[in-house]
Amino acid sequence: MNTSHPVIRALGLVLLAGMAFAAGAEQAAPTRVNVSWPEPASLSEVKEAHGRGWQRGEAWLVDLRKHLVRQADRVLPTGERLDVTFTDVKLAGSFEPWHGPRFDDVRIVKDIYPPRIDLRFTLTSADGNVVADGERTLRDPGFLTRSIANTSDPLRYEKRLLNDWVRREFNAGKRGS
Repeated sequence: MNTSHPVIRALGLVLLAGMAFAAGAEQAAPTRVNVSWPEPASLSEVKEAHGRGWQRGEAWLVDLRKHLVRQADRVLPTGERLDVTFTDVKLAGSFEPWHGPRFDDVRIVKDIYPPRIDLRFTLTSADGNVVADGERTLRDPGFLTRSIANTSDPLRYEKRLLNDWVRREFNAGKRGS
């Protein structure tokens, strides 16, 4: 294939420019929802996992942040800004190493190991006034009895906790919007 043809070169340049624009737009898009957390080693999940499995890194926290940003952005009125700090997180399930070495890295999900998320938040209006703030303790002791859409998502129970909180906390009808 001859890549020196002017049409092919022009199409390549248009494609590259489009990709660069999309990447720049994604980075430059102002966020209305900011989610942070302390050093992961201070979170209950990391402490209790003792270096087992995928909980060691921050990827699961990043996934929870992306989910919360997406959910909150859907319900917040234009101009409002939400700042959330996860102060503690414990994923659903736990490890039961007493079952033997083959179970050392296996997360056992039982109703006695519900998901827990503690957070602090501030909701600010477009004019900079604080609309709501506080600390919340999110728990779902009946997490296994409720149906869930995506059974393959390892964070499905924690994401549902966040969905429920966003729905309760920022319900437009409740706030009079």
